Amino acid sequence: MNHILLITLSGPDRSGITAAVTGVLARHGGNVLDIGQAVIHSTLSLGLLVELTPQHDGTALQSALQAFADEAGLRLRSEAVAPAAYGEWVEAQGRARYIITLLARKITAEQVNRVSTVFADHGLGIDGITRLSGRLPLGELPPLSKACVEFSVRGPLADPEAFRSDLLELAASLDVDLALQQDNMFRRHRRLVAFDMDSTLIEAEVIDELAREAGVGEQVAEITERAMRGELDFSESFRARVGLLKGLPESALETIAGRLQITEGAEHLISTLRRLGYRTAILSGGFTYFARQLQQRLGIDHVYANELDIVDGRVTGAVTGEIVDGRRKAELLKEIASREGIDLQQVIAVGDGANDLPMLSIAGLGVAFRAKPLVKQSAEQSISTLGLDAILYLLGISDRYQQEQ
Repeated sequence: MNHILLITLSGPDRSGITAAVTGVLARHGGNVLDIGQAVIHSTLSLGLLVELTPQHDGTALQSALQAFADEAGLRLRSEAVAPAAYGEWVEAQGRARYIITLLARKITAEQVNRVSTVFADHGLGIDGITRLSGRLPLGELPPLSKACVEFSVRGPLADPEAFRSDLLELAASLDVDLALQQDNMFRRHRRLVAFDMDSTLIEAEVIDELAREAGVGEQVAEITERAMRGELDFSESFRARVGLLKGLPESALETIAGRLQITEGAEHLISTLRRLGYRTAILSGGFTYFARQLQQRLGIDHVYANELDIVDGRVTGAVTGEIVDGRRKAELLKEIASREGIDLQQVIAVGDGANDLPMLSIAGLGVAFRAKPLVKQSAEQSISTLGLDAILYLLGISDRYQQEQ
């Protein structure tokens, strides 16, 4: 019967260690069943699961490995693996795997401890942990710092909803974001990202800005807030708010457009997506005038929003055409994906309000961004602590790869 050895080496990293170790294995007839390697702060950890046939001497192999380890200043550990244990390990590869992404301004030991405790409580084992964010300096954090660690976990998840609920509760208590995704082939092969505009791509609700210019700010802001919380029908509330803008001079639109702020991370996210070949869209319950300007600035491919009716240089208090509400956003997302030949599982939708939930729910990855409580609870994923470019971490794209682009 063949023998199986688990071999681990750790210590100072240098070039050629993996080549040297596998060279020793090759000379002793070893077959590599599994291999993993990580380097943290110039310290190597290398593990190999090795098969040896009966005609090969395991004792001679371990002696040769020990001699190499002593010469290289490494610590060697080897142990036999029982066939039954190996069989269980092989069977485990069919279990579902999940990716949990921890997003924060800074990663702390308490965060990792409490997150990994939730995994253990639900019977999940950690296969791997990867830092996706760049290295942070000591001392005071730089402005808008980003930190991200990705956990790969595996196991039979008896109650997915309870697991997700525990992660949401933990995220709230730690003031971090925890995104849960099933590790499948679509995760790293998205092709279309659709954004809401107001309070998502820009840090304002344009209709509230227009209302302040028209002197009806408080009335409109109250209606907007209730609509975003899902307490009012969007289309009905939208017509009521636009009606209050009657008489506003057209010049106010240009004034407001000049002071709108792009959301943290939006420019970096979209420029990166464009380099990677993604298609992008704005699906907004706001106004086309502002969406078109944003399209030109960011390089967005598709734009759908509401056309504010203007006659003789003044807002009439109406919109032309069909209102882009939640239902319409979902329809438009399907239409764009179909036209581009993209499966909905390859689509990401991002928004903050209740009227975004229909498109978030049909997208392969729906992200509630700095959203209202109702939306955060209903959406598949939520980002509140970092900027929009944290979406790149959900795709498994590290800072290092982003810089290479």
